[in-house]
Amino acid sequence: MIPGQDSLGTKSKLNVNGKSYSYYSLKKATEKIGDVSRLPFSLKVLLENLLRFEDGRSVTTEDVKGFSDWLTNNGDNKKEIAYRPARVLMQDFTGVPAVVDLAAMRDAMKNLGQDAEKINPLAPVDLVIDHSVMVDYFGADDSFAKNVAVEYERNNERYTFLKWGQGAFDNFRVVPPGTGICHQVNLENLAQTIWTADAGGETYAYPDTLVGTDSHTTMVNGLSVLGWGVGGIEAEAAMLGQPVSMLIPEVIGFRFTGKMPEGATATDLVLTVVQMLREKVVVGKFVEFYGPGLDNLTLEDQATIANMAPEYGATCGFFPIDEETLRYLRATGRPEDRVALVEAYAKEQGMWRETGTPDPVFTDTLELDLSSVKPSIAGPKRPQDRILLENGPEGFAIALDKEYGKADEAGKRVAVEGEDFDIGHGDVTVAAITSCTNTSNPSVLIAAGLVAQKANALGLKVKPWVKTSLAPGSQVVTDYLEKAGLQDELDNLGFNLVGYGCTTCIGNSGPLPPPISKAINEHDLAVASVLSGNRNFEGRISQDVRANFLASPPLVVAYAIAGSMNVNLASDPIAQDKDGNDVFLKDIWPSNQEIADIVRGSVTPAMFEARYANAFDGDEQWRAINTGNDETYSWPHSTYIANPPYFDGMEMEPSETKPIESARVLGLFADSITTDHISPAGAIKADGPAGEYLQDHQVAIADFNSYGSRRGNHEVMMRGTFANIRIKNEMVPGTEGGVTKYAPTGEEMSIYDAAMRYKADDVPLVVFAGEQYGTGSSRDWAAKGTRLLGVRAVVAGSFERIHRSNLVGMGVLPLQFTGDDSWKSLGMTGTEQVTIHGLEDMGPRDTLKATITFADGAVKEIDLLSRIDTGDELDYFRHGGILHYVIRKLAA
Repeated sequence: MIPGQDSLGTKSKLNVNGKSYSYYSLKKATEKIGDVSRLPFSLKVLLENLLRFEDGRSVTTEDVKGFSDWLTNNGDNKKEIAYRPARVLMQDFTGVPAVVDLAAMRDAMKNLGQDAEKINPLAPVDLVIDHSVMVDYFGADDSFAKNVAVEYERNNERYTFLKWGQGAFDNFRVVPPGTGICHQVNLENLAQTIWTADAGGETYAYPDTLVGTDSHTTMVNGLSVLGWGVGGIEAEAAMLGQPVSMLIPEVIGFRFTGKMPEGATATDLVLTVVQMLREKVVVGKFVEFYGPGLDNLTLEDQATIANMAPEYGATCGFFPIDEETLRYLRATGRPEDRVALVEAYAKEQGMWRETGTPDPVFTDTLELDLSSVKPSIAGPKRPQDRILLENGPEGFAIALDKEYGKADEAGKRVAVEGEDFDIGHGDVTVAAITSCTNTSNPSVLIAAGLVAQKANALGLKVKPWVKTSLAPGSQVVTDYLEKAGLQDELDNLGFNLVGYGCTTCIGNSGPLPPPISKAINEHDLAVASVLSGNRNFEGRISQDVRANFLASPPLVVAYAIAGSMNVNLASDPIAQDKDGNDVFLKDIWPSNQEIADIVRGSVTPAMFEARYANAFDGDEQWRAINTGNDETYSWPHSTYIANPPYFDGMEMEPSETKPIESARVLGLFADSITTDHISPAGAIKADGPAGEYLQDHQVAIADFNSYGSRRGNHEVMMRGTFANIRIKNEMVPGTEGGVTKYAPTGEEMSIYDAAMRYKADDVPLVVFAGEQYGTGSSRDWAAKGTRLLGVRAVVAGSFERIHRSNLVGMGVLPLQFTGDDSWKSLGMTGTEQVTIHGLEDMGPRDTLKATITFADGAVKEIDLLSRIDTGDELDYFRHGGILHYVIRKLAA
């Protein structure tokens, strides 16, 4: 940390337990910029950041004053600021390509005749390997050991590369496989709420802040740590000392009152919150939670809500520091000195919440009485599509009709080859307790164990067509489930430990048993998954499973026993006991008090201290990996890791921005195209461009692994861009799966093949889409793949924040329709040619003219809003991307 010049004179001293800390006082700032005591707590964190880094250049006193103007303007001041997070968090799917880029940047620096070691993280970086383990084995005591063994076998090249990075780069740590999910490791161990750093002989205290290469970085907002997901390219810039350019956000206040009712879980609460905030439309905004209801939520509940910020569309979902924060820090084994500093700093800075604290000023507000929360699920393909548990069968019936067109087959059953059971529409074939969202919360994990315990006592069994799995977010979960005697109960129902990682929630559910998969595909069955995750987008969970429902961990267990979405868990029997009597959900559902008592007796600080004492050491297999210690990477012949072509031919000075003239259309897409549709994810199809590439390089289909595991190889990833099995390109109506039309000949072909034909002829490409383009995970490959395919601009009705930023970071121009225009209203079919004017001298958010020439010779002129929102983003675009900009700045 390099403090700024402090022209406002806010630097002060704070003494805690005999130790002195330097800090930048918000109270002193009010003497110069006006009263900011009623700012939302999240904005106080941003304000402190600007005070600390105020240098008269990237941060000016006018920037600082923008926060008091925000209050004057009733929560609205679209001022650009430069924000510098304290640290960066990565997971391995997005972290590997980020480290690949850093290694490639070292090569580029060397090629420019500069010192390669200038490319080195300046901010602390933690990479947690959590996205690679797949559920190949399940339902047995040795499932975990077998899955880990396969994980190392599949990912040896990636893990060797990451271990090289850990040795080659300063300020870069790797949490090895099998430790936990990055967000839960962050919450339980890495995050400090108040961070400290030494500089110039002083110890500075300031709010813990971060950006992460995963959208669910927001989970740590529950611990009052301001953080959110960014693309890998933004994270790389942050770790290389570049500020995150952003506008002072609007902040939506979400007021809680009341107390959760009997039988409702934190998952039910978060699904309710997601639905409410999606309807409110909070994209690009902060959400901050307040009100008396906070006194009745545990920090684990708060983290569950904060985790789902990407699902409700907000940049973050922030909770202020209070007594519950201190309780959690102590409960997870943080040192007492740190806890004391958190309390003293928060109170001194006006960042402390307690009963009676005046409500902050918000841009807008909404409210929820916690006592009104009811058991819920969400699906079949979006987290915001909440369905009351009592309406579950009705919700699936609607999907069977509207989504899958099979209402007339509702009762269809088909035999499973070699088995003595049949399956049909709505049967649950995947039941997974998974993801950071819920496995961070002991209350819902203990509840799942208690449901299993009561079910076992009655002799209930999971239906034989259900693939069950338990993938906790940290090893501590295993400790407290075992101490409570509940892991054996879960094992008895097939919910054995399969790995400490994201698994099913990110599409690593592994294959279904072959006879079940065969029955599904041969008879076109719309089967379901139920998972305690945060994502259920179509094509994500399993290529065999169409309908995916989010639910609490205890409901996952219950649905596995019922075996079908057609069973009403709120009123129907879910099974028969060993004597043939009907068993209802209420018969095996634990009381809130029962759950709380076991949590209190089973979860201890010692568990966290023991598990995290050696978090960076890894198991025997990790320690056995040997790497070199060269400053640049010796790129091997690998289908996992490859030197990307971003910097080929790069010179010290950026060339002029090439015009976009007579561009061809690569795709016409409807509303709500997610980064799951755009970015390569999940399994690799053998007959697709990526699968053919791997087979051409002697990779057997059984060894394809997933797209996520191959994110370090651009050849694989660009072939998988826009190749999701459910993506629909309206240029070729009635098709799915990454198909387009090559306009010069009218041929139908894969998007990749068409893009390469256009590239060979030096023809630029554009993509057109509807509203909310790029919702979903903060995947840099959704932007990188777009760039490598030759797409120069994306024109959409609106953009999700992260993907828009990533496009700019890769030198792709995001443009937004104005007025009532859309590609549909313009009558486009994809055969048009597009010219975009004014790139050479445009400014942030300028309106550009575009000429669309139709196949019959007709011409239409339209206005498009440039979604390059800030001056820094414009610099990145003109340099060809943020990485090029950083290299040139460091080489200058």
